[in-house]
Amino acid sequence: MLERAQAEMLDYQGTGMSVMEISHRSAAFIDIAEAAEADLRELLNVPDDYHVLFLQGGATVQFSAVPLNLLGERTVADYVETGSWSTKAIKEARRYCEVNVVATAKNSDFDRVPPQCQWRLSEDAAYLHICSNETIGGVQFHEVPKASTTLVADMSSDILSRPIDVTKFGLIYAGAQKNIGPAGLTVVIVRSDLVGNAREGIPSMLDYAVQAESGSMSNTPPTYAWYLAGLVFQWLKEQGGLEGIAAQNARKANRLYTTIDASNFYHSPVAPEARSDMNVPFMLPDPALDAQFLDRAATAGLLGLKGHRSVGGMRASLYNAVPMEAIDALIGFMNEFQREHG
Repeated sequence: MLERAQAEMLDYQGTGMSVMEISHRSAAFIDIAEAAEADLRELLNVPDDYHVLFLQGGATVQFSAVPLNLLGERTVADYVETGSWSTKAIKEARRYCEVNVVATAKNSDFDRVPPQCQWRLSEDAAYLHICSNETIGGVQFHEVPKASTTLVADMSSDILSRPIDVTKFGLIYAGAQKNIGPAGLTVVIVRSDLVGNAREGIPSMLDYAVQAESGSMSNTPPTYAWYLAGLVFQWLKEQGGLEGIAAQNARKANRLYTTIDASNFYHSPVAPEARSDMNVPFMLPDPALDAQFLDRAATAGLLGLKGHRSVGGMRASLYNAVPMEAIDALIGFMNEFQREHG
């Protein structure tokens, strides 16, 4: 898709201009936007009674937009804390309402999803918020929680990696930069009955009703990122849709976890039932080896493996665009490093 974008960079379909140069109100861009939305709806099987919005500001802006749009007259929202991103969402939501943390894995260093039987849900919460995949800790929800209120999910790092039942959620939001496209674009999928109930005084650019009415064009949208996202949606359809890409992702993750579990050198800090298919943290037996591992890996062409500073160790991200060949190369390097230092 990057090669196609490169070919169209200076002249998009005979317009003589780049997508970055044409008006977002032009027929050419309207076609791009409508095709992208239609393809995303097809991939996720989004019902007609849901709005699909292409917004700016990253998923972090949605930490505020969600309570401002969904609280209405209520004063409480439920949140599950499974890692860094849900913690940040909780911190932001507390600016607008009382947050009930129904469950947290903080005491176990965020190595698991707390079992739902232990959750302490509010009786009057406006919504229940989860982060479906925590990139830093490598923890992922593998089942959709049961909710008696509106279920909201930050799916920034695992959207489009597997099929989901959109109807189980009132609202899904996702920053684009993992599986959709360039940073700066955010997708919001929100059920229609939840739109139009925003708190008084909400900034108009955060109001889902304003964005839905304007077709996500209340101001100039991130046009090039939207265009690239549309190309990725087409690519996903060519991979067999979400069923096809999910099978690929499962094979990648299973192969890497099998290597880690079979080793007496590497280990995973995440409970097996909560391990992410997108982000795989792993530890070496001695942190003193970390720098050498990373230097050698970079020499071998394996980049971006340093774990987050709050966790340490290594982290391999297996997003949709990562091919199986990259996993095989990583495993080969890990085995070689183990033979030398194990």
